[in-house]
Parts: sequence; structure tokens; C-alpha cells
Amino acid sequence: MKKIIIVLLFSFFAIQGFAQNSGIGIKAGLSSTKLDFESKEFIPSDAQTGYHIGLFGRFGGAGFFVQPELLFTQTKGNFAYVPDAWSSASPEEYEAEFNRLDIPVMVGYRFFKLVRVMAGPIASININSEIKNSIETVENVEYKNATFGYQAGLGVDIGNLSVDAKYEGGLSKITENIGTYDTDNRINQWVLSVGFKIF
Repeated sequence: MKKIIIVLLFSFFAIQGFAQNSGIGIKAGLSSTKLDFESKEFIPSDAQTGYHIGLFGRFGGAGFFVQPELLFTQTKGNFAYVPDAWSSASPEEYEAEFNRLDIPVMVGYRFFKLVRVMAGPIASININSEIKNSIETVENVEYKNATFGYQAGLGVDIGNLSVDAKYEGGLSKITENIGTYDTDNRINQWVLSVGFKIF
């Protein structure tokens, strides 16, 4: 009988600890995005601001947690086309816009019931991406349907409010090429989010 009571008490406190670290909520935020072409013909400009909005979940216990997210994300990136380093012609300026569905899955640990460290993979599904005002040099760009990357960062919890700051790096190309040029273009960005646990 004592063993049963001990097991029941242990289970109760385990469930309570699990419930305190778990929940589902909404989140939104901003990103600072920079394109990385690894190409001498395409030169990225300064980072551009984007946004994201969606849902997140957090499940775990004893400090450990898993945090899947489902986010609509819009990012932008400006770049210049420089066909010849010795050319006197002015570089051609372009703006790329990416609309995608992001699915990051963070795994982490919570310290002092306040601060979280986390890292994990992110899958991005292309919804609608384009290069604005493109001409023959950069037209007919085919974007990949899905790309993969990673995120890592820190989070702070104050009641039902969560603030996350993460860095995202691209592990796969956005496109195979731009026009007739092979590129290794990837998206790297800093992401700041605010979330609110609703249940």
C-alpha cells in the first residue's frame, strides 16, 4: 500500500512538472535577413527586415523541452548583379522576396524556470518567392519547394509570455542557379519572437 501511495505521489508531481513546462500559444516577431550567394557576380547588400507569425507548442518536464513551431514567414534580400569586375557599367540592383511556411523544432533545457537554451532543425516550404523587376540575367529563377537549416538561441519566460532570440543558418540552397550562373544562395538571419501561451 505504501509503495502504491509513493508511486501515485511521484506520478502526481511528475505530471505537475510536465504541465508547467507544456502548452500551446501564438507567436510573432521580426527577422534580420541577409542573402549569401557565394558568387562574385551577385553581391548581397545590407540585411533586410522580415516578419513571421504563427503557433508554437512546448512539451517537456524536468527542465527539458521540445518546442515545435508553425510559422508564416516573409523575408527579403537585396543584391546587385556585377557581370564584370572591370566593367564601367553600374551594378544592377534587385530585391528578392521569400514567402514560406517555416517548421522549426527546437530541443532545449530550461534553467531556473526562466531562461531557456535551445537548438534544432528548421524546414521551410516555399509558398511564393520571386525576384522583383527581374530582367533576362536573373529571370526564370526556379526556387526549391523546400529547404532545410538550423536554429539556435536563447529564450526567457515571464508567466505565459515568452521571448526568443535565435540565429538561423541555411543548410540547403534556395535555388540551384540564377539565370546562367551557378550560385550557393542561402538565407542566414537573426530572429526575435514574442509568444504567448494560451493553453
